[in-house]
Amino acid sequence: MSDPVRDRMASLPLVAILRGIEPGAAAMVGGILVDCGFSVIEVPLNSPRPLDTIAALAGAFGDRALIGAGTVMRAADVAAVAGAGGRLIVMPHSDVEVIAATGRAGLACVAGAATPTEGFAALAAGAAALKLFPAEAMPPAVVKAWRAVFPPDVMLLPVGGITPAGLAAYWRAGASGFGVGSALYRAGISADTLRNNAETFVQSFKALSSES
Repeated sequence: MSDPVRDRMASLPLVAILRGIEPGAAAMVGGILVDCGFSVIEVPLNSPRPLDTIAALAGAFGDRALIGAGTVMRAADVAAVAGAGGRLIVMPHSDVEVIAATGRAGLACVAGAATPTEGFAALAAGAAALKLFPAEAMPPAVVKAWRAVFPPDVMLLPVGGITPAGLAAYWRAGASGFGVGSALYRAGISADTLRNNAETFVQSFKALSSES
């Protein structure tokens, strides 16, 4: 079975988290991110008019990137995201009802987990990958410990406070990729600043991946 999360993150395993974005910024922001190589884009549902932004991004870039919603808390939200053209559900937690609803809708799910118990439960419920959240409370030593017990093909994605300089320690500990938020995008950011931030993340990852 195809795994859209793994497939899209194969070349650049960075999820762009656009918290606070408004629909009018979707074309500019999405265009820069896709141009820089990002192929997974998340719009948190606590952003202004998130479904409109998801629809705009999916319409313009859905053939080049996996577009979806973050901070998805309720199973009822999954259908709304799918209706807007989203194909990805990202959760801060591992509610099995939300994971199941995501599977029924044919969307990919990245479930949040802060303990191995939560992580294994999320995978058993059908999650495609695990969001290690908040990463500030889960240093690389924790990721290394998780990697020792989870199957090697399970994607572990630290999220929360991730910066370009912080990629290396997590990657060497066994992280599969990262969710990047405020160090990449903040509401109202200029095009030049966003492009600089995106290019810095991309170059930092490329330098890191060339070591292996």
